[in-house]
Amino acid sequence: MGRMYSAVFEGITVSIAQDLFELNAPSDAVVVVHEIRISDDTSEASEQLPFTIKRSTGSSGSGGATVTPEALEVGDAAFGGTVERNNTTRATTVTTLRRLSENMLNGVHWLFTPEVRLVISPSGRIIVGLETAPGSARTMSGTIIFEEIGG
Repeated sequence: MGRMYSAVFEGITVSIAQDLFELNAPSDAVVVVHEIRISDDTSEASEQLPFTIKRSTGSSGSGGATVTPEALEVGDAAFGGTVERNNTTRATTVTTLRRLSENMLNGVHWLFTPEVRLVISPSGRIIVGLETAPGSARTMSGTIIFEEIGG
């Protein structure tokens, strides 16, 4: 088993379609995604929203911010890749791997079994996207749990 990490964004106002997470693998390691959660922190309004997981081989997104992943085990090395959050200019050249519409009262929760975990090749990129704008601005938070193997 590799080193496990968590990357989080908290209390971000989301009013347009965007890349909620962009996970970029380091050039010398494979990254395996274990779990993704997206929640609506403040709204009690029922709204079905479409989310995707995509592979990108083009340009990275922009307009958001960098997130520093935290090692789940104290003393592990820092993650060798990068994680971005809430990019409003979206990554390009994408291939959709999964699509799911969820009611935001429940939020989104992808907990992958070993057979279907997302494996990101060295220097590869995975995007977790919100595909349409919500009816009104929502305050969202998210977590992505992943493993770095190699590096």
